[in-house]
Amino acid sequence: MARRISPPKGKKRPASSASPDREPYLPSRDEILQFIKENPDRAGKRDIAKAFNLKGDARIGLKDVLRDLADDGLVEKRAKRLAVPGSLPSVAVLDITGRDGDGGLIAKPAEWPADHEDRPPTVFIRASRNQKGPTPGVGDRVLARIFVGADPSGPAYTARVIKRIEHRKDAVLGVLRHLDNGEWRIEPVERRQAELSVDPTQLNNAKANDLVEVEVTKIGRYGLALAKISQIIGSVASERALSMIAIHEHEIPHVFPDSVTEEADKAKPATMAHREDWRHVPLVTIDPADAKDHDDAVYAEPDTDENNPGGFIATVAIADVAAYVTPGSALDREALKRGNSVYFPDRVVPMLPERISNDLCSLKELVDRPALAVRMTFGANGRKISHTFHRIMMRSHARLSYPQAQAAIDGAPDEKTAPILDSILKPVWAAYTVLKRGRDAREPLELDLPEKKILLTPDGKVDKVVVPARLDAHKLIEEFMIQANVAAAETLERKRQPLIFRIHDAPSLAKQEILREFLRTLDISLARGAELRPNQFNHILKRVEGSEQQELVNQVVLRSQSQAEYNPENIGHFGLNLQKYAHFTSPIRRYADLIVHRALITALGLGPDGITHKEEEDLPEIAALISTSERRAMAAERDTVDRLIAHHLAGQVGSSFQGRISGVTKAGLFVALATYGADGFIPISTLGDDYYHYDETNHALSGERSGKGFRMGDIVEVRLIEALPVAGALRFEMLTEPHAVPSGVRSHHKAKRFARGNQKRPGGFSRGGRRG
Repeated sequence: MARRISPPKGKKRPASSASPDREPYLPSRDEILQFIKENPDRAGKRDIAKAFNLKGDARIGLKDVLRDLADDGLVEKRAKRLAVPGSLPSVAVLDITGRDGDGGLIAKPAEWPADHEDRPPTVFIRASRNQKGPTPGVGDRVLARIFVGADPSGPAYTARVIKRIEHRKDAVLGVLRHLDNGEWRIEPVERRQAELSVDPTQLNNAKANDLVEVEVTKIGRYGLALAKISQIIGSVASERALSMIAIHEHEIPHVFPDSVTEEADKAKPATMAHREDWRHVPLVTIDPADAKDHDDAVYAEPDTDENNPGGFIATVAIADVAAYVTPGSALDREALKRGNSVYFPDRVVPMLPERISNDLCSLKELVDRPALAVRMTFGANGRKISHTFHRIMMRSHARLSYPQAQAAIDGAPDEKTAPILDSILKPVWAAYTVLKRGRDAREPLELDLPEKKILLTPDGKVDKVVVPARLDAHKLIEEFMIQANVAAAETLERKRQPLIFRIHDAPSLAKQEILREFLRTLDISLARGAELRPNQFNHILKRVEGSEQQELVNQVVLRSQSQAEYNPENIGHFGLNLQKYAHFTSPIRRYADLIVHRALITALGLGPDGITHKEEEDLPEIAALISTSERRAMAAERDTVDRLIAHHLAGQVGSSFQGRISGVTKAGLFVALATYGADGFIPISTLGDDYYHYDETNHALSGERSGKGFRMGDIVEVRLIEALPVAGALRFEMLTEPHAVPSGVRSHHKAKRFARGNQKRPGGFSRGGRRG
């Protein structure tokens, strides 16, 4: 329970309402910071004002103090609350690393921002009599509730374990090597780990160049540690083994337990109970050509209401996964553990077994399937007027791919699209024209950063890297899904039904200041003080469109953004410029959407398989778990792409490539190859005879003597010096001569530096596709 700060001894807390000749009482900055630190669950502006009994003008003064604290980098906004930078959230995933002198467990956060200057804090775990399941021990991963230490001389954080999370202990992933002297060695995938020695009797049928998982059996004072092979993953010579490295490295569950597959195999098709019969509604699915599951279908028609001229009714139907995956079942427990499906160039690790995802819940063409549908009425201006949810039985009238549907609209229908062009496709496109007016008026953030896709040959080798065309068909489905997500969040909020929101905070003040100083070097201003809106970024991006700085500015604006996450508390979605937003449209591949489906079923009385009271109580923990799973999946996907490209280029060491500087750090430059998109590194020590300084404001390295250097966004020529497929690492040599770079002023704020990990899109916020 949150503590309230008491006034100093011997002094009475003055009333906050000021008399005409007296300034209103305000707590000191230190008192406010202490309250925020000790009350992570109750550190919103209202909570602080209430704790210090502030009213009237005093609340305005408090707002100014909090703004000053944020400007000085002493507090940061998290959802609706304030927090001390580097502090832990109220619920976190921890790794237990050891024991203290009294035998108590010591842990550290499983995830810690790469750009954070401080080390991850140590957390002392409290013993709990109510602990369910096996008692956690050293090496375990747990979900825990975090408490701030009240005693300055005691630990900064303590924690109470909520549940133990399945976690691989003491396992090392590496490549088995057979040396010329007959010795067997393990070359770890993680480059920071030392090599291991393997006794020939402990090979477990593994062969040289196999990717294996090993357990350390003996660590001596001298020489290499000994290990035994516990699992053979496959030959590292195969590109297909590279995604398995990421799966093991990031501990992504990829084998379904027997209890889960048995439960899925026993599932029977849903019945008409609690459902409306919509099989006559001509819904169609529009997906990538290689999609194996289809979880959304769309339909649209003009609104015949004379009070809504030019309006449309848009319908979105989503596979009813809740009918098969019920709370507390084996399927449900496994889906929560996975959190989401993970997509690699050569495989998919699904959240649900194929019997569910590719069969019973896939909206197959001309097959009866259960679904949750939302009918949304839009005015001619693109504003949503109303919506209703329905639990239905549907039948997809056509399975279409994006290019196929687009070609039909563009005047080249085929045998499948020609019969439905006028009756289905044209009304859907007409509805999109209306919805787009609403989107344009809303002005969400429009970053121009095309996403590349790796295409593989049939035997799993890299064929080429392409930028898929961004069709109106993609944008149409994306906007239909966004509006369905909004409708779900609005309905559940109106019904006061607990749910998990998809939130995306505005950029922190520290990141705003770094961006502001960078833009100043381009003679572009960014307003200070007023709350930023996505359209302010869009105006900046429009100014540099078509110029040499276009990609550079898009990258820097991207880095300034916060990371999207799941949270039972709503703060809106900054990037989409929406006040209410939840994930509803992909329950086959995201657990968050399944929770929203269950919440709708309960709130609207659509059946007995809705959300339970226990789930409602556990929403903060569920949100923390699936946010962690999402970041884990993104890191695994990114690492696999890096390894595939490094494997592909391993035979081209010494070749020259054109690239673009995609990141600048104190240690050197990251260069993304134009052809492949993969990043390689150029150490600062190899750039030449000059002494280079890191210019954080300009994202540049500049020579001390010459004043010349390199800046993020520069197009350069590089030579490949080293390619390490297992590590996914490329090392380059710079061939392009340095050029004059602008000199900037370093930020006076204690801002966090951007590491390589921040070059990627904020979690789940993507320009393309259906993720948001």
